[in-house]
Amino acid sequence: MLQRFVQALSLSWLIVASAPFANIAAAAAPKAAPPKTEADNYSAWRATAARVLEARGDARSLATAAALTFAGPPSRSKADTARAASAALEIAVRASELEPNDPVTAWLRLKLCSDAPGCDIRDAATTMRWVDADNGAAWLPTLAGAQRERDTVQVDRVLADMAEGRRFDLYGNRAAVMMFDALKRIRSQLPANYLKSDLGRLTEAMDIAGAAVIPSFSPLINACREAATMERREACLALSKTMQRADAVMAQLVGFAVAKRLTPADSKEIRLIAERRRLLEWRAASANLSDTPLLPWLRNARARSRLAKMRAMPREEDVCIALLKEHGMPLDPPEERR
Repeated sequence: MLQRFVQALSLSWLIVASAPFANIAAAAAPKAAPPKTEADNYSAWRATAARVLEARGDARSLATAAALTFAGPPSRSKADTARAASAALEIAVRASELEPNDPVTAWLRLKLCSDAPGCDIRDAATTMRWVDADNGAAWLPTLAGAQRERDTVQVDRVLADMAEGRRFDLYGNRAAVMMFDALKRIRSQLPANYLKSDLGRLTEAMDIAGAAVIPSFSPLINACREAATMERREACLALSKTMQRADAVMAQLVGFAVAKRLTPADSKEIRLIAERRRLLEWRAASANLSDTPLLPWLRNARARSRLAKMRAMPREEDVCIALLKEHGMPLDPPEERR
């Protein structure tokens, strides 16, 4: 997700000062374990939720458990991230097997496989392209592999296939709605201080969905930056236009960035690209600002309103537009002063 809905569950870190030991005997004594921070507690709560969901065994509970397992604590090392991806992948595979025709679980499996060390993405990538053949994003992990291997022939082939896609979907809204519902079903089994409201559940669902389904765009950006041939340039431009209509704002912004790099700086097209990007950024920022109520007792109602729009609209930008209309906000940014 481009931005969190509301920072309702922000984590405050506790700073613990250690006093010097009074004498040698005290210094030689075993040190007590450091007190847990709120982040430690939050990590434990997520792990508990993942276990409860995994025990339910249905596809959507398993997919949510996989996302929670992958998201893990707020900060961690690269090695911990890799281990979390491997553990999450095992759960995601089971979810995908239970709902083999569901693009959300198929994409989650492929994304986690691409993050897990040693995972061969070929089966998951083939499944994803079978489930959603028109989705150009399904080729992203394959492109990343070709980039790592410096296989320019394969990079060109994959970019051409991606450019044929009619959509570029990462399923962020659909995944977040699915995960909200899964978390709400088990609310009575969760720790007392974890996800006590619909606002908390939606914020968590958007966070873990974003972590689990939004990929790195570096392979695509690098491949299109190296567009030395006319064929690759045309494929990248075609793909960028599809990405500008993507279901995730982040993917749209990448589409604009790719198009900008491949468009002459003094052309009419470059001005249109800049205008469309500014419009998108305005809508995303204004929608999140307008949907953050000042009065605490309105927050859950706003969360439920946003959730309803996410159920009906898979594109993040469409939800932003609907929120702006609901709150009487302008859809277009103010005119820039020259």
